[in-house]
Amino acid sequence: MKTGLLCSAGRYANTNLYHHPLTFYQAIKGATMKFSIQSKARTQMIDITPAVQEAVDKAGVTDGAVMVFSPHTTAGITINENADPSVPADLEMILERMIPWEANYRHLEGNSAAHAKSSLVGASELVIIEKGRLVLGTWQSIFFCEFDGPRRRNVRLRFLS
Repeated sequence: MKTGLLCSAGRYANTNLYHHPLTFYQAIKGATMKFSIQSKARTQMIDITPAVQEAVDKAGVTDGAVMVFSPHTTAGITINENADPSVPADLEMILERMIPWEANYRHLEGNSAAHAKSSLVGASELVIIEKGRLVLGTWQSIFFCEFDGPRRRNVRLRFLS
């Protein structure tokens, strides 16, 4: 017999992964927020840390975590250095070299490279909140990664406490 918590996908979550069985339930019941951003280029890393912190402030979360999620198949979310602007530029260059726009892709929309980059970067990041502040390293920022812009995009937040 399977034990654990039944999650929305119909699979059992191993309760050993959680410190308390209610943790999983609280994550499902957490508050959500969203905000929109406008990209200005085909490929662009946009620092969304201030917008996420503002949402934390508005939600009144003092301790917990926030899941930062991009509901787009040609965009992603990542955490990286923002103290030196050449780091995001270098990441854009590296991804372009790995996955060039011009190749023999079969996807008819012509944005296969954006889909592949999104899959490599990932659609979300989980960030700890302590004393009402995002817990990030000295040089870290949360980036929305645009791979098929320019366009208007949404970022969804789920607070876990």
